[in-house]
Amino acid sequence: MISLWLFLFPCLSLVRVVPAEKGLEFPKYDGKDRVLDISDKNYKKALKKHSMLCLFYHAPVPDNKEQQKQHQMTELVLELVAQVMEEKDIGFGMVDSLKDAKVAKKLGLEEEGSVYVFKDDRMIEFDGLLSANNLVEFLLDLLEEPVEVVENALELKAFDRMEEDIRIIGYFKSEDSEHYEAFKEAAEHFQPYIKFFATFEKSVAKELTLKLNEVDFYEPFMDEPITIPGRPHSEKELVEFITEHRRPTLRKLRAEDMFETWEDDIEGIHIVAFAEEEDPDGYEFLEILKEVARDNTHLPDLSIIWIDPDDFPLLIPYWEKTFKVDLFRPQIGVVNVTDADSIWLEMEDEEDLPTAQQLKDWIEDVLSGKVNTEDDDDDDDNDDDDEEEEEDEDNEEDNEEDNNDDDDDNDEA
Repeated sequence: MISLWLFLFPCLSLVRVVPAEKGLEFPKYDGKDRVLDISDKNYKKALKKHSMLCLFYHAPVPDNKEQQKQHQMTELVLELVAQVMEEKDIGFGMVDSLKDAKVAKKLGLEEEGSVYVFKDDRMIEFDGLLSANNLVEFLLDLLEEPVEVVENALELKAFDRMEEDIRIIGYFKSEDSEHYEAFKEAAEHFQPYIKFFATFEKSVAKELTLKLNEVDFYEPFMDEPITIPGRPHSEKELVEFITEHRRPTLRKLRAEDMFETWEDDIEGIHIVAFAEEEDPDGYEFLEILKEVARDNTHLPDLSIIWIDPDDFPLLIPYWEKTFKVDLFRPQIGVVNVTDADSIWLEMEDEEDLPTAQQLKDWIEDVLSGKVNTEDDDDDDDNDDDDEEEEEDEDNEEDNEEDNNDDDDDNDEA
């Protein structure tokens, strides 16, 4: 699945556009093979040798030249990442789903085209765009401690600015606390996709209105957190609560976890909003969207994905063609994840953005089923029928002209 996007995102960062001074030279692949062909003979050794093992699980290499190039691009990404991370004690390998089927079964590899990382006793699937930059960032995040400690007002300010992320923060007596240990173990289940924070400082806890052993769950773009009920919490209780509340009301599509986000649909659809944050209209639309999300965060079936087109420039032409929308202005619509069929909110005046109330009304229609991606199918069928009728009429006219020409020829004869 991930490898299918490589042609859309050749983000290897291998070539400099202009000469760079020392200190800004992007790495180039040096030609040394570091990625192993994992087999039944060497996989145990690879697991023991490295603190983390990163494996790409792929279908057998096809005879098709285009697909072979795609496979080579994937391998090149892994080789570059292995080169960059050489000092970090991370192993890299590739597992053929046919040739190494036994190994794949033993390791629990299931989805072809996916990257899996083995750390301690855990297997973490990489659900982001497979580029060297994204994979390196993902692995570096995995190397860090699962919980970041907030110790002062400046660090608390940085915490408050992370509104795009799901954040979990707890207040504990000390690092030796058994309740903090349970919190850390819970964090490992979600690393690096969900960020966990802790504080041992009364002053920081006071600012956060946290009581001892209390844990708050911050949903993206929400002003107020949800306090996880009951304290102190066990690892199991924390994992269950976070898993249940993991899908936010409003979230941003990001390269580092885009496939996980896209696959987390509700009954096969997503409500999708396009808005450029750096554009005045886009920023205004996003603020309206946040207001709507905050007012309706209690609705379990409401989940909106915000896409900033500036983050995915290579996909803009594809999205505009597929969804038939102009992404130079804000848009919101319903997308079917199976066939990319979609329907979009019609704005009466292109110069005016919808109000919060108009968005709320439209979202209510979506959730009630009044607005769905099948609404425009009849129109499409009618368009097809009209086209067929026009073709038939054109054919009849051509036949009549041909017959008239034949008659003229006969008269002349």
